[in-house]
Amino acid sequence: MAIPPPPGPQQPEGPYPPPGTPPYPHAPLPQEPFPQGPYQQGPYAGPYQPWGQGYSPYNRPVPFNGLAIAALVLGVLCFLPAVGLVLGIVALVQIKKRGERGKGMAVAGMVLSSVGVVLLALLVATGGARAFWEGFKEGARDSADSAFSLEVGECFDTPGGSLKGLATDVDKVPCSGGHDAEVFADFTMDEGDYPGDDTLADEADGRCYLLRNTYAMDSWAVPENVGVYSFTPTSQSWRRGDREVSCLFGDADEKGGLTGSLRNDQLTLGPDQYSYLSSAAAIDNALAAMPEAEYIEDDLPGYEEWADHVSEALAWEADGLPAHRFASGAAKPVAALAKDLERSAKEWAKAADAPDADTFSAHYEKALKLIDPKKAVTTRKALGLATTPPKYDDGGDTGSGGEDGAGIEV
Repeated sequence: MAIPPPPGPQQPEGPYPPPGTPPYPHAPLPQEPFPQGPYQQGPYAGPYQPWGQGYSPYNRPVPFNGLAIAALVLGVLCFLPAVGLVLGIVALVQIKKRGERGKGMAVAGMVLSSVGVVLLALLVATGGARAFWEGFKEGARDSADSAFSLEVGECFDTPGGSLKGLATDVDKVPCSGGHDAEVFADFTMDEGDYPGDDTLADEADGRCYLLRNTYAMDSWAVPENVGVYSFTPTSQSWRRGDREVSCLFGDADEKGGLTGSLRNDQLTLGPDQYSYLSSAAAIDNALAAMPEAEYIEDDLPGYEEWADHVSEALAWEADGLPAHRFASGAAKPVAALAKDLERSAKEWAKAADAPDADTFSAHYEKALKLIDPKKAVTTRKALGLATTPPKYDDGGDTGSGGEDGAGIEV
């Protein structure tokens, strides 16, 4: 006897639902068939769902961490290696928190930066860093001074023909022909802050003026139109380490130029000429140290000290000149000149002990007459040197740059 089913919805009797029943009680029916693919046999078959996996066209990839990139760049360039190492560490922390990409770059940057730190420490410990920096500064200095890489004895022209103002380039030319200037000396300024254009120019000109006779020892052979100039560093090149000053001979009025070299020193002079001019230079240097006071009575102690210095220089040269064996044609006039030097030295010594300005002036005038430049003409002619004394203006300066009696020569 069969028992009838309870009232309500009929339950399926078999493993399959009756026709028209949805496959899942709570799932909506698909509105259209799924696309058929090689792994799909029916609307519900296949290992992949049609959505919810993979990237749609609107998905954004996970970004790279910026610090990781920076760490890698600094590590590769070995620039600020310690900074690259720190950036790599920070990048790893950020990547872990934010889920960003770039872990490999951060690690690589840290490794390379660590190597850079070790190398830097070795350079500092061995002095290599200092050597590198000095080489860098030297290279910068060479680059900055390339336009003025002039040697003593070289001649050149400037584009505008002027030796004043800012120069950016010069053209080397043979000294045998016409030229704007000739380099007669160079020196290096002391380290320190840039002293200023005017101060630097004044110091350079003063030192160049004192060096002029080391290159043109025969001051009588220097034309009247020749003046002393200098090339000095600019404030910009000073910051790059430039301290070089070049001393130049040029036209004093800049109305023309120079022709031929003015060089007469140990490289171009004969032994007799060099010995005589060396003695003359020592006396000229002593005479050039005259006190700044215009009148003797304004600084009698200073003038007496100066006179004592000149006396010693003359006495020294009076003994030294005869000691050199001059050629037969020059020996006699040199001996006569040495006697005048000795007598002049005695008058300078009396001036140094003078009780008042008038007594000083009397001995001073006698001493100068004994070393009047005209007395040296005969000796100079015998030695083959210039025989025309430099001209003096009312202030006592020579046309060739003499100053304060410096042109007075044996």
